Formats: sequence, C-alpha cells, structure tokens
Amino acid sequence: MVEIRPFKAIHYNASVLGRDLSKVITQPYDKIDAKMQEEYYQRHEYNFVKLILPREENRYEIAAMRLKEWKEKGIITRDERPAVYIYTQEFELRGKKYTRRGFIAAMRLHPFEERVVLPHEKTHKGPKEDRLKMLHATKTNLEAGFVLYRDDGRVKDIIEETIKGEPEFYGVDDYGTVTRLYRVDEEEKIKIIQDVLRDEQVVIADGHHRYETAVYFRDEMRAKVKNWKENHAFNYRMTYIVSLDDPGLVVLPTHRLLAKVEIDDEHWDKIKKYFTVEEIDIKDAEEFLANNRDKNAFVVYQDGKAYALIRIGDVSEFMDPNWSDAYRSLDAVVLREVIFKILGVKDPKIDEDIYYERWIEDAVEKVNNGVAKVAFLLNPTPPSKVLEVAKHLERMPQKTTDFYPKVISGFTMMPVDEKEFL
Repeated sequence: MVEIRPFKAIHYNASVLGRDLSKVITQPYDKIDAKMQEEYYQRHEYNFVKLILPREENRYEIAAMRLKEWKEKGIITRDERPAVYIYTQEFELRGKKYTRRGFIAAMRLHPFEERVVLPHEKTHKGPKEDRLKMLHATKTNLEAGFVLYRDDGRVKDIIEETIKGEPEFYGVDDYGTVTRLYRVDEEEKIKIIQDVLRDEQVVIADGHHRYETAVYFRDEMRAKVKNWKENHAFNYRMTYIVSLDDPGLVVLPTHRLLAKVEIDDEHWDKIKKYFTVEEIDIKDAEEFLANNRDKNAFVVYQDGKAYALIRIGDVSEFMDPNWSDAYRSLDAVVLREVIFKILGVKDPKIDEDIYYERWIEDAVEKVNNGVAKVAFLLNPTPPSKVLEVAKHLERMPQKTTDFYPKVISGFTMMPVDEKEFL
C-alpha cells in the first residue's frame, strides 16, 4: 500500500526572491560537478547549491547553519497549510517539445523487501554515507525523490485543472527546462490522489541512494524517539511522483563504448549466429533504432562504419535461468550477456574499459577520435519495462535508464526531525 500525505513545504520566500527562482535552483546534488558548483555560487547569494553541496570542508554543519540562518532572515519560509505540490517540467528534446507532469508529496517509506516501493538499480556505499551525514545535520529532505506509478486518470484530471492557474513558483534551469510549481491544498483533491495510489506499487526512477538513506534515517529515529507515531515526518520522504502513462515521461538511452576491444572477423561470425547484421549510414542510426524499439536492436559503430543488428536467434544459453523474461529481454542485458561475452568483455571498469554517452553524436565522436574502439548504440528502456523488472526485485544493469530531465532542486523542502508530524 502506497501512502502519501500533504506536507507544509519550506521554500524560498516569494516576497524576497520573487516567483522566478531561475537564479537559485540547481540540478540534483549528484549531477553538480566542481565547475557547475562554482557557477552556482557566483549566480546568487542564496543559490540552493549552498545547502545541498556546500564547497566548505565542514559542509554538513555549514548546510545546517545556513538552513537555520536563511529561515531567520526570511530568505526561506514555510507554508501554513499542508499541501500536495503539482510540479511540471517543460523541455525540448531533438526538436520536439514535452511537458512532464507530476506532483510532490510526503510518501511513506518502505524497505524494498516489503515490495511497495521498488528499486531498479544497485546502490553504492559512498553516496549513502554522504547523504546520511547531510540528513543528520539538517533533519530535512532537501531534494525530492522520483518514483513512477500507474494513474487511472483521476490524478491527471486534477493536474490539468491545477495548471490552468498561475504557478506559485517557476524557474528555467541550465538546459532550458522550465519548471513550475503549483499548490493543491483542497482536502477532496488530496483524498482522490491518495485513493489512486493506495493499491499501487511504485518504482524508483531516480534517487535510489537518497531513498535508502531515508529508510536508514527513519530506523535511527524510531530507535531514538520513544513512543514514536506513525505520522512522524521521518516515516516519510518528500517525493516527486509521475504516472507511467504521462506523455512527458522521457527515458533517454545510454550508449556503451568499449575503449580497448574491437570486433574482428571471428567475433562477427559468432554475432551473426544470433543477429542480422546490415551495414547502414550512421546518419540513419537513430531512425533504425526507433523503428525497431520492440526488438533487441543495436547499431555498432567501428572504423568509420555503422552496422544495424537485430536479434533473431535464441540467446537463452547466455542467460541465468533464474532471471525473469522481462529482465532477459532488456537491450542492456542482451548486449552485456551476449555480445560482450562473445567479445570476451566481463566487468569492464568505467572510464577505463567502458564509456557511457547520452547522445549518438558524442559516442561517434569518441570512436572517430580514437578514445574508444567501438560504440554500441541502444534504444531507451520503456518506463513500463522498468516497473515490470522491478516487480521481480531485479536490478537493471548500470545506466540502463536515464530519465530526462532531472528533478530540479530548490522548489520544496520537508523537515523530518522528531518534532515534525504529518
């Protein structure tokens, strides 16, 4: 059972900064490199990077101190009434315009084994330790998680009605994405949203590390707070929730490039046992992939030539029999388990043996420049497939999904200390 609740968000004070937050919003903390961090610092005195990724050595303490200081100065303020926040992102991709629509709410935390909130990626220790230290220091969800659910149309109706009005806040990010935030505090509308989600499972799209950190923090707080209540805020996580059917829900492919291995004649002979192979113009790669999204299709680029591959043979001999059909059918799994095994590639190290690229042009350029030997161009993973695989409690290969755009930080925060209730 997925339970969501409205919450009283902390946000920038419109009377101080206005409703246009373009100068203070940021990409998620894990997408901010040193150059971007410096640009954000220069952009505005109260840029959100100073909370989520301070450059000072004692960054956790600094973030907590700033949060307190900004509250006292009135830079940030808090809503008086609990609400659910409609959050839309308008963006352009490959010449086509999209709008992703969802909402931000407090979502009850469930360890993955309870099979309510499902993961689709593996996590690593370092990022979890970092975000736990930040959570200990600030006792606040500074950034929203991102999950997917199935809507029966009722939430869509509420969103469409809401966005006819003026947003509470808006902002344009570094990539031209326009994000808008709207407040919904009518009890009957919130109840409808709660009812839609009640019997659902949700899958994490982005923010696995922060979600696991929130569950760990919840358990710590339960051990610390005597007679804790179910409506304590630390039992929840501020979460951006989007329907799997939303037309603006875009997943980009992540192309793979091998740095040291190339395909020779012997390899091609083995590959042709399982795939059709046809030479094409690299300019037609995107169209070929788009026309074959329902198949395991790839474009291989090597030595200035492009080859279109479509799986025709049974590849079950390469697969673990315990894997679900959904997992076996993933392009990233077929590439890794069949083609990479034929090439003798196993457990490649990032930026040493393998590179990942979002755009075909960048992948091709890396091969042309000799940085990589061969590029494998893939289709994006359909969102429905992400949920299907997650329901089997299977984790996808690294960089199988790239939800675009990222959820922009700086619009809402949610306190989760022992004094907070929902």
